[in-house]
Amino acid sequence: MIKFSLSLISFTLVFFGLKNFFSEPKIQRVSPPELTITNFAGPDVTPSPACLAVAPTGEVYVGVDMIGSLGKDPGKGHILKLIDKDNDGKMDEHVDFAEVDNPRGIIVQGSQVYVLHTTFSKETKQATGMNLVVFEDKDGDGKADGPEKPLIEHISNAKYIRERGTDHATNGIRMGIDGWIYISVGDFGFHDAVDRSGKKLTMLGGGIMRVRPDGTEMEVYTHGTRNVYDVAIDPYMNVFTRENTNDGGGWNVRFSHHIQSGEYGYPVLFQNFTDEIIPALADLGGGSGTGALFMDEPNWPEQYNHVPMMADWGRSMLYIHRVTADGPTFTQKDEEFIKLPQITDLDVDGSGRLYLSAWDGAGYSGSPNKGYIVRAVPNNWTYKAFPDVKKASIKKLTELLKSNSAVGRLTASQELVLRNNKQAIAAALKVASDQSLALDVRIAGIYTYAQLTKENGIATLVEFTKDTAVKEFALKALADRKANIDKVPVEPFLEGLKDPSLRVQAASIIGLNRLGRAEVANVLLQTKVPASFTAPAKGTEGPHATPNSAIILPHLAVRALVDLQAVDALLAAVKTENSTLALWALRYIHTEKAVNGLIGNYKQSTDEKLKQQILVTLGRLYKKEIAYDATWWWGTRPDSHGPYFKAVSWEGSPIIEKFLKEEATKAGAQGKQFYVDLNARQRMDIPEFAEEEKVAAAEEPKIDLDKIKNKKGQVGKSSIEDVLLAINKLQGDPLKGKNIFNSQGCVACHSLSKSEKMKGPFMGQIGSIMNREQIAESILKPNASISQGFASVMITAKGDRTYMGFITEETAAKVVVRNIAGEVFTIKAGDILSRKEIETSMMPEGLANSLSYEELASLVSFLSEQKK
Repeated sequence: MIKFSLSLISFTLVFFGLKNFFSEPKIQRVSPPELTITNFAGPDVTPSPACLAVAPTGEVYVGVDMIGSLGKDPGKGHILKLIDKDNDGKMDEHVDFAEVDNPRGIIVQGSQVYVLHTTFSKETKQATGMNLVVFEDKDGDGKADGPEKPLIEHISNAKYIRERGTDHATNGIRMGIDGWIYISVGDFGFHDAVDRSGKKLTMLGGGIMRVRPDGTEMEVYTHGTRNVYDVAIDPYMNVFTRENTNDGGGWNVRFSHHIQSGEYGYPVLFQNFTDEIIPALADLGGGSGTGALFMDEPNWPEQYNHVPMMADWGRSMLYIHRVTADGPTFTQKDEEFIKLPQITDLDVDGSGRLYLSAWDGAGYSGSPNKGYIVRAVPNNWTYKAFPDVKKASIKKLTELLKSNSAVGRLTASQELVLRNNKQAIAAALKVASDQSLALDVRIAGIYTYAQLTKENGIATLVEFTKDTAVKEFALKALADRKANIDKVPVEPFLEGLKDPSLRVQAASIIGLNRLGRAEVANVLLQTKVPASFTAPAKGTEGPHATPNSAIILPHLAVRALVDLQAVDALLAAVKTENSTLALWALRYIHTEKAVNGLIGNYKQSTDEKLKQQILVTLGRLYKKEIAYDATWWWGTRPDSHGPYFKAVSWEGSPIIEKFLKEEATKAGAQGKQFYVDLNARQRMDIPEFAEEEKVAAAEEPKIDLDKIKNKKGQVGKSSIEDVLLAINKLQGDPLKGKNIFNSQGCVACHSLSKSEKMKGPFMGQIGSIMNREQIAESILKPNASISQGFASVMITAKGDRTYMGFITEETAAKVVVRNIAGEVFTIKAGDILSRKEIETSMMPEGLANSLSYEELASLVSFLSEQKK
């Protein structure tokens, strides 16, 4: 039977005039006793908060988004500036900073506010893409002075934003201490994104890209993620994400450490070609990763400090991921931290105030009545004013750069970069050179110095590579900017490859990649490949979320060799002890020279194992991924067989096919299975190697098109986003919906008339309280819609009695509980032995799985008409 989520009781109480009872949201949390959490702003000011950012001085900028992830109509979003004048944890004033649609990320740096948002045509009212823009408030009145200034345009797929909304589009933004803005790209990807220099970039699928604050030097940082929403960046420039789920298709929430130039495999490599990817650090099951922050503030309790904090919308939880160094990467252990209904984002100011935004059941298309902001501070927290860096002296900025606050260091660094004078350069260099300072402080000094001096600082940075403590970061800073890369010497990176630190070796390989000098290929080819470099067995899924620190260095070396297009060096290495790495890299180089060179190596070799590896490499090169033009997307449950999603033939295909057929003929019937397996694994689709399908004879059934159209189980076989999109297009038949309401057993738990006995949440006026999408979401995902203060509880009392239901009244002397059948119990406070809030709705998920889209639409239509 289909029940409705407990959130409907809250709507019922509002209808009966009890709105004031819960005008402020009630915060459900995994009680960290060291923290005090207060309600900062409610839905009357901040409905549907999709993202937020906090200025170092404490002003909170909230992205209100009443389009949501599946809405398509413009004119429903804006950026609000919230101010707490007396620092008591409650907003005292709010200003409409700027009007934008679908705000998805915000960064505040001084008078500049960076915003990532969807753009719409004024004429057609349809989405035209997404832009990263900057607003400025020079006069300090809390409002943007003028129109936005685009930094990157067309940074998502406009076609699918128009068709679906922004659910897999580009999302959060955050600035690192290196001065780059890091951008989370969902798997819509983008085509011909353009930065302020005119540079264009295309990316198939998701990942992380970055750009300078002036909108230049746009580049891809990592690739192969699904629907990453935000990044957490630590003081050492480690980048972490908690990615979104695959709607039951085998790609759960994954916690990942992003290493520059890395390939993470979604969707074509993460099942059958996991030897080729950087695996995630953990598969965390279902959920929906959203906002992220690396907490690094001195007044926070040690057990909650120096950690990535990752929001999960689907689980309504802020998680802490405790990371432990493992060579060039990490291992992790996650733990629940703060529970907040459909948490979307978080950020911290220079005084240590953490702000969090809650979607709170606002639905997939936003709501004007749902969503709020809370503030969390340590119990012993006292307000300490953050300095006005615009008025600060170089000495004061230097002290701030040396602080143990990540907010303080980043703010001081960016102000010194803006001043761009000899005093600022000297200050940054002094901090970078002081060996008595903490490593994170020296790193801030190095990156600040590098940003200020550009090519003029290269010689000094080379000297820093001789300092063991900061070598890794000096190497990163040296190769950080492509504009000056031709002036950077190669020797420090070659020396770094010999360093005992695997992190230094990783930075050296990445640096050699960025330097772009093909003469280093032979050195990179010496990178050892571990025994863990093995393809998954046929019919098994590879370890795509098992930490594998040993694969990092060879993976980075392969990415460098491919970017260098070092074909001659790779072909020469096939005959050496470095053949495994060489053949790995050659899998991605689709040139006739590479194909002919591989065939030549094969003919010259007498090593049967090597010859087989060459055949595998040729099989991989037989097709390639089609050039991405943004006219298609792989959907929420893509074909993940790999190695390509849309494979096409190219100039080398006929050469490979002819050679493979010749070799298969020589192998005879006994050796044919190798080519059959190769054909299936690499999806070459060569008819001669196709395996015959054995189909049992069956009587041809009569085709009933109407029955197929309304096939039972459509709901259970689809993602919730796809179901909601379908429901939006289907009106349904309310009369049929009434019959479904009865036949599915909904009537057993829900009343439609006030004359009936009250059971669970009352449905007689649901149509005046919730729209169609909200009703559908409550059926499909009851746990996501439990309003705070109306979750069910389990109470045990004296006399071996147990009660489960909703608390409708509570005093010092008694608690009144109503269960799902409408029965009311009054329990004396003194009789209560234990009380526990239940994490899930009483209504199990999946009760609508057997319905077709049409049937669910009919049920929703029937309920939407209930407006008594």
